[in-house]
Amino acid sequence: MISANPFGEFRKECKELLEKALDSLFPKASMPKIVFEFPPSLEFGELASSICFELAKKLGERPLELAKKIADAVSSKEFTLVGSVEAAGAGYINFHVNHGKFAELTFESARKLNSDYGFVQAEVQRKIIVEHTSVNPLHPIHIGQARNPVLGDTIARILRKCGHTVSTHYYVDDVGRQTAIVAYGYQKLGKPQPKGKPDHFIGNIYTITNCIIEIERLKKEIENAEETRLNEEVERLKRQLDEWTSIAAELKEKYPELFNKLLDEIKRDEDPEHVVNELNRNYEEGREKAKTIIREVAEQCLEGFRETLGRVEIFFDSWDWESEFVWRSHVKKTLEKLRETPYVFESGNVLEFDADKVAKDLNLKPALGLREDYEIPSLTLVRADGTTLYTTRDVAYSLWKLERAEKVINVIGMEQSLAQLQLKLALYALGYAEKAENLVHFAYNLVTLPGYKMASRKGRYITFDRVLDEAVERAYQEVSARSPQLSEEEKREIARFVGIGAVKYALVEVDPSKPVVFTWERVLNFERNSGPYIQYTHARACSILRKAARTPEKPEYKLLNQPIEREILLMISRFPEIFMDAVENLKPNLIAEYANLLADKFNTFYNALPVIRARPPELSDARLALVDAARIVLRNALEVIGIKAPRKM
Repeated sequence: MISANPFGEFRKECKELLEKALDSLFPKASMPKIVFEFPPSLEFGELASSICFELAKKLGERPLELAKKIADAVSSKEFTLVGSVEAAGAGYINFHVNHGKFAELTFESARKLNSDYGFVQAEVQRKIIVEHTSVNPLHPIHIGQARNPVLGDTIARILRKCGHTVSTHYYVDDVGRQTAIVAYGYQKLGKPQPKGKPDHFIGNIYTITNCIIEIERLKKEIENAEETRLNEEVERLKRQLDEWTSIAAELKEKYPELFNKLLDEIKRDEDPEHVVNELNRNYEEGREKAKTIIREVAEQCLEGFRETLGRVEIFFDSWDWESEFVWRSHVKKTLEKLRETPYVFESGNVLEFDADKVAKDLNLKPALGLREDYEIPSLTLVRADGTTLYTTRDVAYSLWKLERAEKVINVIGMEQSLAQLQLKLALYALGYAEKAENLVHFAYNLVTLPGYKMASRKGRYITFDRVLDEAVERAYQEVSARSPQLSEEEKREIARFVGIGAVKYALVEVDPSKPVVFTWERVLNFERNSGPYIQYTHARACSILRKAARTPEKPEYKLLNQPIEREILLMISRFPEIFMDAVENLKPNLIAEYANLLADKFNTFYNALPVIRARPPELSDARLALVDAARIVLRNALEVIGIKAPRKM
């Protein structure tokens, strides 16, 4: 017998036994819902029910006496996976597993299901779009943005593993002032061929161009403020100018040739800001000259993104250009429909969407987890110059996605929570309630580096490429020290997947709602809670099996009676439930946390008990089966978060 969810089988048997006992004792009484919890220690069993506390109030009996009566009424003749049932504490009913039978079910299920073990299939399988990453094509992906693709890819992987049809989409945000700035600088340089990696080259152009334009803009604003004698405003603007002047000095020192050429060329324009705004407006209107230059820059940046993401084995099924939704009138038609609702109004020359009124009229605040007294700010749909905003365009894009999938998950930072809420309310306003309910914002917190503040516009960031390079190099040093007997080629290959795995694990294992504090001491720790630590544990399990050089023939699972063996058995049996929890609640960190805890327990087992030399041979075989099951689960857990499980390290 094998099972996709061994612990689920045990839980089901406990529930059926308890229901039958209750029915035989109290045939006419209405029963509370049966809920199980995990006892604080395995000496109290693997599952416990507190039903007697609630039932005692109805029946007027003491909980402990009631628990004893129910435990005695449970028929041992019907035990399969259950070993015993007992009353305990002040009135708990504790269920103990039959370790021999349960180990056989669990380890045989892991062995036979192998790469499918743990991945319970969803009862209803759906078409799902996961949109993630969407870094603006202005500069390379930096470590502050890298959590998005790693989380998005992991979500897509776990959803696919449970049977959903998942398509990953990258939304190319190529409309807006920022893309016009980088295209303006690129044009001023005469459309040069990239020197080095294209996204890094384009990023330098963007930062320098933006810096020069900001300095020119601030000088004019200071001049105007001085004329009108706004002294406080002058001081504020001068502080900003000082900061940008300092940034300009940094950039000139780093990229002297590029900086000087851009400065000379931009100074030829009387009003660079006006030229940029005109380019932005022309691009949104689909004018050919603007389309050619901005697309050329964006494509070069995306080429660099593909290379970076390819290193971490993250790929996309679709690249969706924001501009296409503007040019094909998707945005225009969506705006027209919104205008027909009572929720759009003009304020000056700006078009606004009254998100709060939608929430009130449709009584949506409770369902959206909002306080009734919270006033949702209005959303600007169209600026005074006639250009649209990102969220306006995103309404049209969301409708397009929801026509192609039953559910859409947007992996977007927590700082965009208001915009995502306004977007959802726009769908409700348009009459797409069902679509709105199937639009999910997967929010995540920032990545921080102690002592370093990132600012993309100012060119102050650490690229994802640089972090990956350093991770691989640090891993190489560690692997060389630990395994000097390996060939240079083996060391380099192991260092590559260990370094990359370390970074990916660090970005996944923290709860998405919490920030990731990125330090090398934590990321590449081979001794605890890291990708390398789990990879090393998997390799250790493979090494044991390799040295044993045999398949367990007569495992006697009831001999696995050491506490650590029972803890590992329980963990392996619960992997499918951990996986289901991660899927249902979109919590990929649960799988990372689980893998780390299993690695901890396995290493305790490894250091405490013999496997190959254990006696009798039936115990050795049982422990080999345990090692193999742990190997399978560690590998499956790593692979579902996109990390290679090595056989050697």
